[in-house]
Amino acid sequence: MEKLDLVCETKLRVRFNEVDALRIVWHGHYVNYFEDGRQAFGRKYNLSYLDVFEHGFSTPIVEFHVNHKLPLTFGEEAIVKTKFINTPAAKIKFEYEIYNAETKALVATGYSIQVFCHKDTYALELNTPDFYQKWKEKWGVV
Repeated sequence: MEKLDLVCETKLRVRFNEVDALRIVWHGHYVNYFEDGRQAFGRKYNLSYLDVFEHGFSTPIVEFHVNHKLPLTFGEEAIVKTKFINTPAAKIKFEYEIYNAETKALVATGYSIQVFCHKDTYALELNTPDFYQKWKEKWGVV
């Protein structure tokens, strides 16, 4: 079976409260834009935070990185492209690209890594949870 790329694109509009005195998106809001991408991905592929929680886990972010390329300004639309990166470890990795929806210019790139913790004890799960392995098999990424 051929491995698939799982990708989700979501559109957002820069809000007034997201820009700074220079009238560009403050760098910290890109964390939120990547979060919007992860949530859209979860809805599309049935890997939302609530889906994970129902299986007894939470998935805190342990690593986050962003490369800024060009600014976004108030009122502009952006497209967040979220791509699942398969790994044999018990973690979830996403890569992101943000584009200006009008110009198609690449605005930012980045990635995030989440680990599995038991929802009640917050103990780190070192083995890939069964439900997550089955999810990867279902979507053909292993």
